Amino acid sequence: MSKQHKTTVGTIQADALAYTAGRDIDLDRALIEADCLGTAAHVRMLAEMPVKPPVLKRDEADRVVRELIDIMRLARAGKFKIKLNDQDVHLAVERALTAKLGDLGKKVHTARSRNDQIAVDLRLYAKEEILSVIDEANRLAEALFRFSKKHASVPMAGRTHMQPAMPSSVGLWSGAYAESLLDDVALLIGAYELNDQCPLGSAAGYGVPLPIDRQWVSDALGFSRPVHNVLHANHGRGKMESIILSAMSQVMLTLSRLAQDLMLFTMPEFGYFELPAELCTGSSIMPQKRNPDVLELVRAKASRVLAHQLAVYDIVKGAPSGYNRDLQEAKEPFMDGLNTTRSSLRIMTLMIKGVKSNKKALLKGFTPGVFATDRALELVGEGMPFRDAYNYVKKHLDELERIDPHEALAKKTHLGAPGGLDDDALKHRLKGAGQFVKEEKRIFYDAMRKLLGVSYPELG
Repeated sequence: MSKQHKTTVGTIQADALAYTAGRDIDLDRALIEADCLGTAAHVRMLAEMPVKPPVLKRDEADRVVRELIDIMRLARAGKFKIKLNDQDVHLAVERALTAKLGDLGKKVHTARSRNDQIAVDLRLYAKEEILSVIDEANRLAEALFRFSKKHASVPMAGRTHMQPAMPSSVGLWSGAYAESLLDDVALLIGAYELNDQCPLGSAAGYGVPLPIDRQWVSDALGFSRPVHNVLHANHGRGKMESIILSAMSQVMLTLSRLAQDLMLFTMPEFGYFELPAELCTGSSIMPQKRNPDVLELVRAKASRVLAHQLAVYDIVKGAPSGYNRDLQEAKEPFMDGLNTTRSSLRIMTLMIKGVKSNKKALLKGFTPGVFATDRALELVGEGMPFRDAYNYVKKHLDELERIDPHEALAKKTHLGAPGGLDDDALKHRLKGAGQFVKEEKRIFYDAMRKLLGVSYPELG
C-alpha cells in the first residue's frame, strides 16, 4: 500500500497527495508574498475584532506580521520552500508561522478558508501583473508612436487583400498599431478595476459567525472595495482570471498582426523594413539566414494566450455554485498567460526600437493603380458623379503613372488620415496610461507600508 502523508489538514495517501497538489508547489512560489500580505491584513483585523476574549492581541498581530515580513524576505532570496506535505503556499506559510510562534501561529487561520486565501492571493498577484502589462504596452505604444512621428511623411502603399490599394504612409501604419495598443490598455484598465475588489473574509463562500471587518481588510490591502456578496467572492475565482486573460489575448492579437506585417514587409521581395540583426536567429545549415523567429513566436504565443483564456473559461463554465477543486487547474494557464503577454510586449518593444525603413523600396511599391481611387475622388471634386469617375479612371490607369506619392499623401489631411494624425491626442492617452499605473502603484505601496510597518516594496 502506498505511503500515508500527514498534513496540516489531515492524512492522505501519497499518490492522492501528489495528484491533488499538482503543480501548486511550483506555481505558488509566485504567490508567497501575496499570501503573506493577505495574512498580515487578516491578523491585524482579527486583533481589532470586538470579541472577548480577543482572538489576537495587537502585540500578537505585530509578532505575526514581523514573521511574515521575514518569510517575504526569504521568498525574495529563494530560500522559502513549499513542501509536498504543505500542498500549497497557504499551509506552507501557516506551517512556518506555527514553527516560529507556536500556538499563536495556529490562530492565524481563524475565520478564513484556503478558498478566500487563494482568491485574494491571485487578485493581489494580478494587480501588480496587470499594472506591469499596462506599463509595457504603453512603452511599446510609445515606441510605435515615435516610429510613426519619424516616418510621418514616408510614403507606403496601403494594401487590401494584400494587394496595392491606396497611398498611405509608414507613419499611418505604425500609428495604427500604437492606437490599437492604447485601446488594449483601456481593456486592461477595465480588467484591473474589476480585479481591484477584495474577496477576503468570504471564507468558504458563506461567511463566518464572527464580526469580521471585510471593509477594513480591503482598505488595508489597498483594494478599491471588497466584493460584496461572499458567495460571489468565491464565484469570482476563475471568472476573474478569464476576464484578465481576455484582455491579455487582445494585446497579443495586436502583437500578432504587427509581427505578421513585419515578417511580410521584411521579405526580400518587399524590403520595406529591416529587422535588427541582434533579434534574429541563424540557421544550423544555411550560413546566410537571419530568421524572424521572435516574430514567429509572438504569432504562435498569441494563440497560446487565447487558448489559456478558453481553457479557464471552459473550466469554470460547468462548475456548480460554491468552491470546486477544478479551479486549481486555472492557475497555471492564468500565470502563463500573464507572463507570456509581458515577455511578448518587451521583445516587441526592442524590435520596434531597432527596425529600420527602406525609403527606396517603399517608393517602389507604388504602382499607378495605387492612385486610382484618389484620382477618381479628385474628379468627383470637379463635378463628375462618382461612378462615372470610377469607370473613367479604370479605363485610363496610364494617366496615373506620373503622380508623386508625397503629393498624394499631402492631400489627405482630414482627421486620422496620413496628413491628419492627431499626435497630441495620442500623447495624451500615453500619458494617461502612465499616470494610471503610477497612481495605482502609489496607492498599493502606501497601503503595504502602513500594513507592514516597513518600507515597501523594499521591505527595509
